[in-house]
Amino acid sequence: MQYIPNILFLIALAAGIGYFTMNIRKVIRNIKLGLAVDASDHKKERMGNVLRIALGQSKMVVRPVAGLLHIIVYLGFIVINIEVLEIIIDGLFGTHRIFSGIGAAYDYLIAAFEILALLVLVGVILFWIRRNIQKIKRFWSAEMKGWPKNDANYILYFEMVLMLLFLTMNAADLQLQHLGAAHYVEAGSFPVSQYLSPIFENFSESTLILIERSAWWLHILGILVFLNYLYFSKHLHIILAFPNVYFGSLAPKGKFRNLASVTKEVKLMMDPNADPFAAPAEGAEAPAKFGASDVMDLSRIQLLNAYTCTECGRCTSECPANQTGKKLSPRKIMMDTRDRLQEVGKNIDTNGEFKPDGKQLLDDYITREELWACTTCNACVEACPVSIDPLSIIMEMRQYLVMEQSAAPMELNGAMTNIENNGAPWPYNQMDRLNWKNEG
Repeated sequence: MQYIPNILFLIALAAGIGYFTMNIRKVIRNIKLGLAVDASDHKKERMGNVLRIALGQSKMVVRPVAGLLHIIVYLGFIVINIEVLEIIIDGLFGTHRIFSGIGAAYDYLIAAFEILALLVLVGVILFWIRRNIQKIKRFWSAEMKGWPKNDANYILYFEMVLMLLFLTMNAADLQLQHLGAAHYVEAGSFPVSQYLSPIFENFSESTLILIERSAWWLHILGILVFLNYLYFSKHLHIILAFPNVYFGSLAPKGKFRNLASVTKEVKLMMDPNADPFAAPAEGAEAPAKFGASDVMDLSRIQLLNAYTCTECGRCTSECPANQTGKKLSPRKIMMDTRDRLQEVGKNIDTNGEFKPDGKQLLDDYITREELWACTTCNACVEACPVSIDPLSIIMEMRQYLVMEQSAAPMELNGAMTNIENNGAPWPYNQMDRLNWKNEG
């Protein structure tokens, strides 16, 4: 009978980690639906970006209030997770505060955990106030209604409850230490929960053990639920931000990638030995698709971007097109890409492979009006705290419209025709260069 709690803990731990692993494998599979990209270059620079941007939060603090609060919550969760390791060992082997054997250092550890837990709790409450009472504009855009809005609040409630359970567990434990209860060795320093402990002063030892054990179980089970909730939430960025920053583009902002398919076609056109009327050789590779109309046409890095999006809205709040009332929201571009990728993944889960469903990212999720509203200024890319690039997706979908469907706006078609005929966007003969100058 004495081993039943340990067995139940092992089952819960295995189930939680197993389910999380299964879902992460789905994320990896879905990302691999994209086109492979070689990002093996500049490893030192990429690692530097990870340390500076993902770990150091350098782009978060551009907005000081939100940045400081995020660092507190982020740091708190990283450090407090050391305590989770102790809980796991205690749960598996039936020990209690197994790390207390390290002596005085344990007191400092528990004290640091408690102070950070209090700071996390305060930070999360302030985040909730900013989102729900202050109602900061970027959290209340059209794409943030329904699940995205609720998801943001659910995660805040999760964090509040986990911190309160941690402090309640310690407060009851402290009372049990004072009572000299069996197995509750005097260990740890409790700068926060010592003020909660008097609440339990008149409780019996059995009641205190029930409270402490209940808080302990709910805390670790809550962490396992939180871990598995990440797959369904925008908070998957907690895990994916690091690889996303590592694989982020190192090219200067504003430098657009030449399509390999276009380069190949141009080289073929310029080859004096090529026969433009020759039939393709037997077994020859089919001409590559220009641009992207669905998630399978995007690169793996772009799909990783979609899964990493935090929905913070910094990109949209910096977008000049959005500020002037245009329909474009870079955040929505990323959310739509992720939603479509998830839909494709469910299709594969159901059918064993992707079965055409009559849908695609273009038109069914992202409208042409959104795509052509973009000014390609790169403000969204610069603003993103985890190196996401909505502009690259917009540009590839534009390329598809222009090169596969000849569906550019009338003004752009006119400019491209003039460039082809006159070498400039204006409708003047090449001999009339002074007219171009005056028009400019």
